[in-house]
Amino acid sequence: MRLRLAAAVAVTAMLAVLLAPARATGSASTIAIAHGTDIVCGIVARTSPRSVQCARAGVADAQPFPLLPNISFSSISGGRSSLCGLSADGTAFFCWNAANSSSGTLPRKRVYNGPVALEELAVGEAQIAAVDRNRTFVQWWRQYRGFPSNVSGSYSSVTSGRDFTCAVNASGSVNCWGPGNRTIQDAFASANMSTIVAGDSHVCGIDVGGSLICVGNNDTGQATPPMGSAFEFGSLALGSNHTCAIRRANGTVVCWGGGTGGEYTPTNSTPFEFIVAAGNLTCGLTTANFNVLCWGTDRKDPAVTKLQLPTLLPGVCTSSQSSCGCGLFADSETLCSGSGVICQRCGVGVVQPSPRPPSPSSAPSTPPSATSSTKTNKRWLAFAIIGSVGTFSGVCSIVYCVWIGVCKRKKVHNSVQPTITAAGNGGSHAAHSSATGAGSIVPSPFTSPSGSRSRIFRRQGSRVMRRQRSGPSSFKDRAEEFSLSELAAATKNFSLETKIGAGSFGTVYKGKLPDGREVAIKRSETGPRAKKFQEKESAFQSELAFLSRLHHKHLVGLVGYCEEKEERLLVYDYMKNGALYDHLHPKNGEESSVLNSWKMRVKVLLDAARGIEYLHNYAVPPIIHRDIKSSNILLDGNWVARVSDFGLSLMGPESEGEHLSARAAGTIGYMDPEYYGMHHLTVKSDVYGLGVVMLEALTGKNAIFKDEDGNPTSVVDYAVPCVVAGEVGKVLDARVGQPGLHEAEAVELVAYTAVHCVNLEGKDRPSMTDIVANLESALALCEESHGSISSASMSFASAD
Repeated sequence: MRLRLAAAVAVTAMLAVLLAPARATGSASTIAIAHGTDIVCGIVARTSPRSVQCARAGVADAQPFPLLPNISFSSISGGRSSLCGLSADGTAFFCWNAANSSSGTLPRKRVYNGPVALEELAVGEAQIAAVDRNRTFVQWWRQYRGFPSNVSGSYSSVTSGRDFTCAVNASGSVNCWGPGNRTIQDAFASANMSTIVAGDSHVCGIDVGGSLICVGNNDTGQATPPMGSAFEFGSLALGSNHTCAIRRANGTVVCWGGGTGGEYTPTNSTPFEFIVAAGNLTCGLTTANFNVLCWGTDRKDPAVTKLQLPTLLPGVCTSSQSSCGCGLFADSETLCSGSGVICQRCGVGVVQPSPRPPSPSSAPSTPPSATSSTKTNKRWLAFAIIGSVGTFSGVCSIVYCVWIGVCKRKKVHNSVQPTITAAGNGGSHAAHSSATGAGSIVPSPFTSPSGSRSRIFRRQGSRVMRRQRSGPSSFKDRAEEFSLSELAAATKNFSLETKIGAGSFGTVYKGKLPDGREVAIKRSETGPRAKKFQEKESAFQSELAFLSRLHHKHLVGLVGYCEEKEERLLVYDYMKNGALYDHLHPKNGEESSVLNSWKMRVKVLLDAARGIEYLHNYAVPPIIHRDIKSSNILLDGNWVARVSDFGLSLMGPESEGEHLSARAAGTIGYMDPEYYGMHHLTVKSDVYGLGVVMLEALTGKNAIFKDEDGNPTSVVDYAVPCVVAGEVGKVLDARVGQPGLHEAEAVELVAYTAVHCVNLEGKDRPSMTDIVANLESALALCEESHGSISSASMSFASAD
């Protein structure tokens, strides 16, 4: 048994050398694409140091620009709007924020600088993975919840996707980590793989028998490869919804998926050394002259363009010639500038593993007899029958799980959608509002997860994943109905001493119910002074409709309501520690010692972001709050932040790219300029409001405040120029004090996230899912007390 296992491991290792490495946006290579951008970068050949140069694929004759020209790199990898490069000695890697590029430069940050040499850098959406050169562990940086810091074991072919990282272990099995790990890992359960590569949410690879296998999201046919013989395909490249492969016999490219199904050849007969992909873009290095050609997923017109990049390396330079199972690449020492060699891509046509030497007690030297062959066939027949039964059972189990986990969950999703008549169109705060058109927004691009998802596992499953990450949530029983006399008694007849604030449609009082519960009671204006009773009614119905159906740790809980004649009251859980606004802008010099720490401020922002993420990503259609501000972020007795005041909330459109046409409503200083000026309301309007709150928490300034000359100034105009210039420290709230070593990186990350949130155009703002990931990473940094390796998000906030 041990001999067979050793032989299997040997064959797996041999095939890993024989097969051309598979590359994509989340795998190490010498060319990489920043997902969500048109920036393509590569490691320059025949130069010392081996620097990285980039060009824009979407710009004709775009001139290349360098990244850290004085550092020599071995490989690079692309993630969502980002690129990372591993130094030639493997002891450091840098990352660049491609979404924040200007004037041919990309903001950079050194993420790792340590004594252990790394290789196989694999950048995902919000995580970076690599193995040590001795292959004893896999480690992650800038990971969000769901990824380990490291795992022990010998792994190869490390690759990262949207919310998972996978690798092949020494026995050929696939191991995956992260929130989305199980779907991919389980799909490879019976496979013995040599290499794998990840796209956005699907994975393809070559098994030890030379077969091409794809698993995961298959919405557009990207996980349905063309039929081919063993070892027909070599280098692979996976985008968001398409897959490409090189035919080993002639180096030509075949692609599939992308929305219309079937396979197509985008570059005709051009042979390539390897290809990479990200989003809807694929690029390859031609065999003839090492030119970089790029194309899209339109099979009728892939629009192949040539990038104006210098000669790039056709493979990773390695100092170990013994790892090159098929010899050295022609002139590789010159290409590597005398500091390494490149392994030759294995032969033309079908490549079979080298025969294993027979053991003394096995492997007969003569051809097997007919009897032996018959026995073997019977064994295979028995194996096939047992396998078929097992497969059928597995399929039945999957169908049952899908029915239980999706169909029933779908009922829950539908119950999120309240039926609102007048409330659906309104609310008031500063102006009338009305919504026309039905339709919706699923989280949009920028750094947000994009791309199609399977109807079962990705669309529903991803929402469940986000729901779990955002904290506990459930559906509560119907809200209690109170009488006016009960609530009057609870508030001492709505006396002034019990008044604690005001909401979007009335005054808020603190009350105590007969059973001892402390509550907050919001009472709308009544009588002749209520000139806009219909608007107040709409706001009341809106909050009642939304909060009676939604329950989440970071949303203020609705206890009950009262409707008597013209009286409209809502009863909430009492938030003992008041509003975030009051702690950031205390009156009479009253300082909050609890919120005068960067860790607590980041934690409160994260809580609020999780609540908003729940509204945007879990509700169907999404709920747009419309009045995100620091006074609507309340703190309970445990300093857990909750989003409140849904009087202006509306249900958003369901189709990506659509918007509601609604008259502006909200609070000056927090309102989305696109919504305020053009009346285009999307979930990104809430993102803008949260961005202002983030700047408020960082600076201690009001959303609108008077500068030294007494002129009204917005916190956006005050803070953003300093953050963009890399001078975050100039605008930080002095009451909190200077951040420590790890806190400084966390605060910097929050600041750059906030800058993205307050972009003038909604399409350029991140999704709430991305914001939550960044704030989770920032909080993790604040909690770090020791360690040389930091874990922050993929925003790569500052430059070293």
